[in-house]
Amino acid sequence: MHITAFMLHLTAAIVLLLYSTRMVRTGVERAFGSDLRNVFMATRRNTVLNALAGILAAALLQSSTAVALLVSGFAATGVMAVTGSLAVVLGADLGTALAVLFLSLDIAWLVPVFLIAGGLLFLKGKARVVRQIGRVLMGIAFILLSLRLIGEATEPIRSSPYLAPVVQGLSEDLLMAFAGGAMLAFVFHSSVAAVLMLAAFCAQGILPLEAGLPLVLGANAGSGLIAVWLTRNMHDKARRIALGNFMVRVSGGLAVLVLLRHIALPLDAVADTPAGQLVSFHFLFNAALVVVFLPLVVPLAALTRHLVPAAIDPSQGRARPASALDRNVLTSPGLALASATRELLRMSEQIELMLSPVMELFVTTNANAAQRIREIEMDVNEAQTGIKLYLAEMNQGQLSPDQAKRGMDLTGIAINLERVGDIITKDLLRLSAQMRKSKLAFSSDGWNELTRLHARVLANLQLSLNVLVSEDVDSARQLVEEKEFMRTLEEQSHDAHLVRLGQGSPQSIATSDIHLETIRALKEINSRFITIAYPILKKNGLLLDSRLADVES
Repeated sequence: MHITAFMLHLTAAIVLLLYSTRMVRTGVERAFGSDLRNVFMATRRNTVLNALAGILAAALLQSSTAVALLVSGFAATGVMAVTGSLAVVLGADLGTALAVLFLSLDIAWLVPVFLIAGGLLFLKGKARVVRQIGRVLMGIAFILLSLRLIGEATEPIRSSPYLAPVVQGLSEDLLMAFAGGAMLAFVFHSSVAAVLMLAAFCAQGILPLEAGLPLVLGANAGSGLIAVWLTRNMHDKARRIALGNFMVRVSGGLAVLVLLRHIALPLDAVADTPAGQLVSFHFLFNAALVVVFLPLVVPLAALTRHLVPAAIDPSQGRARPASALDRNVLTSPGLALASATRELLRMSEQIELMLSPVMELFVTTNANAAQRIREIEMDVNEAQTGIKLYLAEMNQGQLSPDQAKRGMDLTGIAINLERVGDIITKDLLRLSAQMRKSKLAFSSDGWNELTRLHARVLANLQLSLNVLVSEDVDSARQLVEEKEFMRTLEEQSHDAHLVRLGQGSPQSIATSDIHLETIRALKEINSRFITIAYPILKKNGLLLDSRLADVES
């Protein structure tokens, strides 16, 4: 095969593999994201349960990095300790190894089944969870298909005269192979994809097991490096978790690398083929890391605390974000409106920073996080005032009717976003403080309902930002349809809460008022986001002036 055609086919297969793993992760996050968050919240006080939760989450997400980033956010807000988060990440690495073990099985016959079932669920499903399950099934099918394509693309190079010296070099220089595996996983941003590709090479006879094992160890180290890189600008607790996991993977990998130099591991006892032995070795390595390092998470957390000292209190000398309002373009209405839109986007990002951690304050005391939310609200209030005055000054010039209408719409959006900030600080923070002061706790079902509503509101915030920027009619329709879906969720939660009250649930009785007020607050926040879509739909004749039916007199 010509080298160009070979590289084209191999690159296409690898890109499909990377896209497929991301597709599965996206589907799981959208369908079960809030449920996974609840699992972490429920297990946060037990190290063993932390590890089991990490295994479950990573096996579903097919990404230990995604789990690491998720628990890093919990640690940054004080909901989870660094020790518990390290236990979760250790389990997550074993969870991804389980996912690799499953995907390496001879289940190619599932490809057409998963494609058909997944396609039908995604295209015809009405509920979001059903559609995302379809996405996951199709993603798994694409992974299996990409592995087959990798095998077909690499088959011609088995007879290449350049293959033998490269393989021999990797087999003899284990440290170079280790570094190469780490680089491969970091470039792919996925240890799952890297190990599956190495297993495919082994299955084709291109990569001998002697070279594959150090590459796999390196891929595990590279997986830890990904989280270190992605958390480099995050809270110091998040960086400690990523660094601790990276240290575990590097130290464990180098220890096994020395072992490989002196001892031939009896991998033929666990699998018959080189590819099976490689994948089994990957799983056993991660299982060994959990067994060895799980009891050591406390000293490991202490070590990372020395390596990553606490940052200076952000409340001291806190820098306010720069405004996007450019007064130099006030005489150019088009540019001024664009400037106001950018400031609204910045304002929305501040709202997201306030809204994201607020539910966690219902279950844990974190004075710094609560204070940070109040400080951000001050920025939101100033941004709202600035936008109103800026657009009012712009209105004093010569504007077309469309420009004047757009200015009024942007002013209304700014007012609604400022109201969201008020709801978060004056309602949700108050309710969370009341929960902690009274030492109350929601029932398990009640907490799940509230966190699902919260996750849905956050998702609608992202959709509303897309609508604000793109003014896309279809996205605006989807956003308004979310209002009806949110109303349904609210009614279901309200009815379920009343059922629990009727059954005499002590937790539901004690937290009844707080539960219902929290639902109302989240519903109002969601409604404020949805108003961003109204001007676009009205402009295109897709919004009624009134929901009341006309009655002839």
